[in-house]
Amino acid sequence: MIIVMKAHAEPQEIEAVVQRVEEMGYKVHLSRGEARTIVGVIGADEHLIQNGTFEVMEGVERTLRVMQPYKLASRDFSEVDTVINVNGVPIGSTKIAVMAGPCSVESREMIIETARIVKEAGATVLRGGAFKPRTSPYSFQGLGEQGLQFLAEARELTGLPVITEVMSAEDVPLVGEYTDIFQVGARNTQNYSLLKALGKQNKPVFLKRGISGTIQELLMSAEYILSGGNMNVMVCERGIRTYETATRNTFDINAVPLLKELTHLPVVADPAHGTGMWQLVAPIAKAAVAAGADAIMVEVHPDPSHAWSDGAQSLTPERFKRLMGDLRLVAQAVGREI
Repeated sequence: MIIVMKAHAEPQEIEAVVQRVEEMGYKVHLSRGEARTIVGVIGADEHLIQNGTFEVMEGVERTLRVMQPYKLASRDFSEVDTVINVNGVPIGSTKIAVMAGPCSVESREMIIETARIVKEAGATVLRGGAFKPRTSPYSFQGLGEQGLQFLAEARELTGLPVITEVMSAEDVPLVGEYTDIFQVGARNTQNYSLLKALGKQNKPVFLKRGISGTIQELLMSAEYILSGGNMNVMVCERGIRTYETATRNTFDINAVPLLKELTHLPVVADPAHGTGMWQLVAPIAKAAVAAGADAIMVEVHPDPSHAWSDGAQSLTPERFKRLMGDLRLVAQAVGREI
């Protein structure tokens, strides 16, 4: 449930409501708008709404039931967009974040070179996989902890925050030592033990839509993390599996504005996995920005023809630089910036 405070309620009135909620054994999430504050009561049941516990308190306008099954992720729970600060990089603000880098960390030299390239072009977050979930057990699975160490060194040299994938609950402590953002891949979107473990962390979580997942299933997965206490979650449209075989996946451009309607969480677009073809990455990235995405994730490799994974959907440094110029124009056209 949510408690809507009156316009310009006094700070002591808000604090009194928060204290009362906590005394009853529930958790609180505050959403402060320009005119009023919303107090989210996490774990509350229908009885609290029916007995008018809070409506008699000073400064309270009304209480509401959150109708969606994803309570904490719902736009009803917070009318204010969540902005996640990652080492000074805002994700969810008017400034669109760009996450760029190779699918896999292949060597120290390669990831450092790529980090410098993408930063110079304007990227704000460095991506790179140290643990790679692959369809074939014979494909390259990543460098593991060594890859994480290389990412950390690239961050130190460039100042770019790092995002990398975590594949199991057991790996959370290790990956957490190195990454700034935990990435949950499409194959793990409904790995509930992993989601619960990430709910106990303080670092942001980047949650991808499942390969055949619905929008509601994506938001329910986010709910697992939010309900654990970690409110720093961003959701990513990365293409879904359909009957179409011309592309790797079908990028659901509808999902971007729809997610912006349904949730206060930042929405990210991944056109590389969404299409599987470098030729389509730029047009889909531009479409996603126009549709309202808060961040874009793309794969960039110094030499895609020799990439150890996902070379076909990776941009060369020159193409990435060109894309950044185009994205700035699109962002400006919709009242945002990169």
